[in-house]
Amino acid sequence: MSIVTTALHCVLLVALVPTAVLFLEVALAAVGGARRNESPGERRRLVVLIPAHNEAAMIADTLASIRPQLKGGDRIVVVADNCTDDTAAIAAAQGAQAVRRDDLERRGKGFALDYGVRHLESDPPDVVVIVDADCRLAEGCLDRLARQCVRTQRPAQGTYLMLAGPAPSLKLKIAQFAWLIKNRVRPLGLDRLGLPCLLTGSGMAFPWSLIQSAELASGHIVEDMKLGLDLARAGAAPLYCPDALILSEFARAAAGADAQRTRWEHGHLVVILAEVPRLLWNGIRHLRLGSLVLAAEVAVPPLALLAAMVAASGIVSVAALILADDRSAVALSTAAAALLLAAVMLGWWRFGRGIVSMSELSYAAFYALAKLPVYWKFLVARQTAWVRSHREEKK
Repeated sequence: MSIVTTALHCVLLVALVPTAVLFLEVALAAVGGARRNESPGERRRLVVLIPAHNEAAMIADTLASIRPQLKGGDRIVVVADNCTDDTAAIAAAQGAQAVRRDDLERRGKGFALDYGVRHLESDPPDVVVIVDADCRLAEGCLDRLARQCVRTQRPAQGTYLMLAGPAPSLKLKIAQFAWLIKNRVRPLGLDRLGLPCLLTGSGMAFPWSLIQSAELASGHIVEDMKLGLDLARAGAAPLYCPDALILSEFARAAAGADAQRTRWEHGHLVVILAEVPRLLWNGIRHLRLGSLVLAAEVAVPPLALLAAMVAASGIVSVAALILADDRSAVALSTAAAALLLAAVMLGWWRFGRGIVSMSELSYAAFYALAKLPVYWKFLVARQTAWVRSHREEKK
């Protein structure tokens, strides 16, 4: 095999390997048996920590979904972070403890969380549950997160889903389906084997000893994902808690949706480049399965980018066939395309038919094409700072 052929095969494997990981996770979620039977664990004292930046329009609904789930000794702490609206006053009126943070130089969710954790040090709880200020918790969510967290002494990540909202556009329906695959289906597949998952941003529970010592004030634009990987390297990889449901909605304003998408996608790509090699080395050096699993999990890029990579691998394989009569390259690219199609269709059949129809799903390729400028911006004008997503206010 020539050097050129070897190089082409390496390029093709960049698309094939994450596609195979995705298919395996979806298949395990779709056809796996019931979740392993475990004792529920104790329900110890918890604090719900909510970082909030100008969330006056939504914070009351979030608190209303949390308050009925509190037990004696539990409390809610809202960090009003660089707010210029009534977030703090509304939170206090709804029974939460509101603490203000004003620091325009150090902006973002990670800094707000660090401020909140430092505030808790005078009276620390057993468990800290982090919830975004625009989320609603389904019944029983807090109890399930807290009990699993206490039982395992590891972070617990609930099922955090984004909804398209009323009268959604086709673009938002497809985005909701892609989010479902990422935040429900893939973690469920890993959970079937008792393997760890990524942190996804809201509905995350931590033992006090872990969150107190965690590096929160990183300024990373996907601070939640980075936090989970840091904990995995320390031997405390997060575990999925599928029955704890957390719901939010995509920003419906075009500017807000673009800001959300750019921050999530660029942040994920930064993590792939920076963290996957470290996780692999950590897993090999310390024989930590959790680090190796999360390296494979993180290496799966967003669905739209993965589809573009698979399409590009097809072009590369055709070039290899024409220039070097390399039929194995065609086999590799065909396998990647087949695995991606099978993963999407299996995920849709088992979990997504209530979100998007088959005919609507057929437009997903155009949705992927529409996101290519986001990835181009990663190369030429990468987003590195946290930016709040602008939303339409609820009526």
